[in-house]
Amino acid sequence: MCRMDAADIAAGRERWQQRYDSARTRDADFTTLSGLEVAPAYGPPDGTTYPGFERIGWPGEYPYTRGLYPTGYRGRTWTIRQFAGFGNARQTNERYKMILAAGGGGLSVAFDMPTLMGRDSDDPQSLGEVGHCGVAIDSAADMDVLFDGIKLQDVTTSMTISGPAVPVFCMYLVAAERQGADLSKLDGTLQTDIFKEYIAQKEWLFAPEPHLRLIGDLMEYCHAEIPKYKPLSVSGYHIREAGSTAAQELAYTLADGFGYVELGLSRGLDVNTFAPGLSFFFDAHIDFFEEIAKFRAARRIWARRLRDVYGATSEKALWLKFHTQTAGVSLTAQQPVNNVVRTAVEALAAVLGGTNSLHTNALDETLALPTDESAEIALRTQQVLMEETGVTNVADPLGGSWYLEALTDRIEAEAEEIFERILALDPAPHPIGPMTAGILRGIEDGWFTANIAEAAFVYQQALEKGDKKIVGVNCHTGTVAKDLEILRVSHEVELAQKRDLSARRDDRDDVRVKEALARMVAVARTEENMIPAMLDAVRAEATLGEICDALRSEWGVYREPARF
Repeated sequence: MCRMDAADIAAGRERWQQRYDSARTRDADFTTLSGLEVAPAYGPPDGTTYPGFERIGWPGEYPYTRGLYPTGYRGRTWTIRQFAGFGNARQTNERYKMILAAGGGGLSVAFDMPTLMGRDSDDPQSLGEVGHCGVAIDSAADMDVLFDGIKLQDVTTSMTISGPAVPVFCMYLVAAERQGADLSKLDGTLQTDIFKEYIAQKEWLFAPEPHLRLIGDLMEYCHAEIPKYKPLSVSGYHIREAGSTAAQELAYTLADGFGYVELGLSRGLDVNTFAPGLSFFFDAHIDFFEEIAKFRAARRIWARRLRDVYGATSEKALWLKFHTQTAGVSLTAQQPVNNVVRTAVEALAAVLGGTNSLHTNALDETLALPTDESAEIALRTQQVLMEETGVTNVADPLGGSWYLEALTDRIEAEAEEIFERILALDPAPHPIGPMTAGILRGIEDGWFTANIAEAAFVYQQALEKGDKKIVGVNCHTGTVAKDLEILRVSHEVELAQKRDLSARRDDRDDVRVKEALARMVAVARTEENMIPAMLDAVRAEATLGEICDALRSEWGVYREPARF
């Protein structure tokens, strides 16, 4: 970037003003609580310079440090997208309807552990886990119930699942078909990010290469058939929850994103067409300014690398859109009501960092799944921020802060250093691309997990020494609070789910199921796109476990190398 003088800054202001004037803004009051008029964005005073302003810029302009849109949240507020799922599909459906009725703008599906691992509810390895950390989904019939009375064509739906993401997505599509939806108009996000599973969360099914095959097929299918749907949400959330630093979360996540860009390019897709379908998912932790700086640096890095390394030329291909969830790992079992405060601070950091959608954790999530009451408090936390605080009035209101800009630059520089280390892990040519080669080598060598473990150890030492404080844990431990009433998932949920699954197997055409699964495996042995064959298996009511087991038999099961 070239350095900006006062004339350049003034010209940028004029460009921003023109774009702002031509954009649509909400019909809302954009004054302060006292009635003071405020501008939609602020910058250096006329006729002055600001060192490094070419790295900051104006809202809605490259390098997008200050946000993707000239209007900020005056044009459109962030989407309130509360993550929810527990018990069976019917119970979760009731929670979704409560969230939508209370003002939620989209749905976000949490799946139970058997579903996340591609196993049916009656699999012996599922015992005791059905419905406990999310909703149990065994077949398309469960997906029908999950979205009963909710028109999938009219609501954006995010699904947080990676290992068996593609068959679960096929179940979502079949449920939409059965509703009579126009599949080409579906809008939502599927996580699908297998890199972060090997790096942090450990919920994979196969070795990396078969997973990348499925992800590439999914990217091609959505590109051709469902252009609004985002087939990949690259997740830093789980990397941060595993103990990484903010810079590690940022760098590992964006590196994964670059790997998926390379995957799309290796499939012959146009980066200007498929890159807008990539989205991101970040953690909003408790260090307020560090988190804001992280989000701003993320947009800047993504735009620059997409343009300069991967050849993107369209504006939307340079945009980094992201969902944020407040930090589950920051919640405490001690004095859990304090978690309301933590969540509010983290949510505010996400908003000031320009998040596109947001989930706020409930105060009791460190103990159990949220109750209806705690889920409502979490939802209302976002609504208080949106409606009462004035944070939607001005785009990037902290832009130009000496501290924030220095912190943004520092986190960006740390991330760039990490990218170079990843690339150096395996400099040999790879058919997908150089960042992919480094990521795969780092996974196999345990490089990512070792660095995250070291960061977590350093932080834990600081807590135990008292250098870092957590209220109610290692300081201010006295309390008059009483134990919370928490949500408990009955064992009857698992028994009922198994009964339903058995009945569905009895009612279906087994010959059709076996033929569809055999056809899917046959396609897996070719270069043909696997999505249509998998859809046929789902339409026949093949279960998630049956689909994944068929592919496990073909591709094998990945086991992480032992390390000491």
